[in-house]
Amino acid sequence: MKENPIAQDSGTRREFSRVNIYVPFEYRTVAREEWDHIQSKILGYSADTEWGGLPKLAGNDHQLGEWLNMLNTKLDRIIRLMTLQKEGYFGLASRAVNISGGGLSFNSSKEIRLGEVLEIKTLLTTQHSMAMVIYGQVTKAEKTEEDYAIAISYVRMDDLVRNEIIRFVFEREREIIRTKRR
Repeated sequence: MKENPIAQDSGTRREFSRVNIYVPFEYRTVAREEWDHIQSKILGYSADTEWGGLPKLAGNDHQLGEWLNMLNTKLDRIIRLMTLQKEGYFGLASRAVNISGGGLSFNSSKEIRLGEVLEIKTLLTTQHSMAMVIYGQVTKAEKTEEDYAIAISYVRMDDLVRNEIIRFVFEREREIIRTKRR
């Protein structure tokens, strides 16, 4: 990874929709030596993608096939929950963040310097919970009266992760609109 892992934004126009939310959230500063080895990712899908599913059953084994698929789904959920527990996602404290497909912002009691790269663990919940490890470079670190206003721009993020964040933001925006209409 280069000295500066992201390109600086030349304008102030926002590229993605943003939403304010409370989510389980934790961060740490990534040491410069780690920068070449980081990659944002979604946790918990490995059991679904590595295994191709159950084989087609011959004859009248339709009920058995449905039962085995249901059992497989339950086992996948148990494995996912165990992975999340092992990675420490169930103990994360919730905090206010502003999130978009390009980055996020939050307040911190600790000072964080511009240019630092942060590893963020979060749990985004819509119909399913998505445990994520996100990396971002600090683009804003301003002292406020009480703490520090921090903004990051994502680095080392593929389209799969970014698209899930965008989907999450749009689902939350729809929920907000529905609530206001009531």
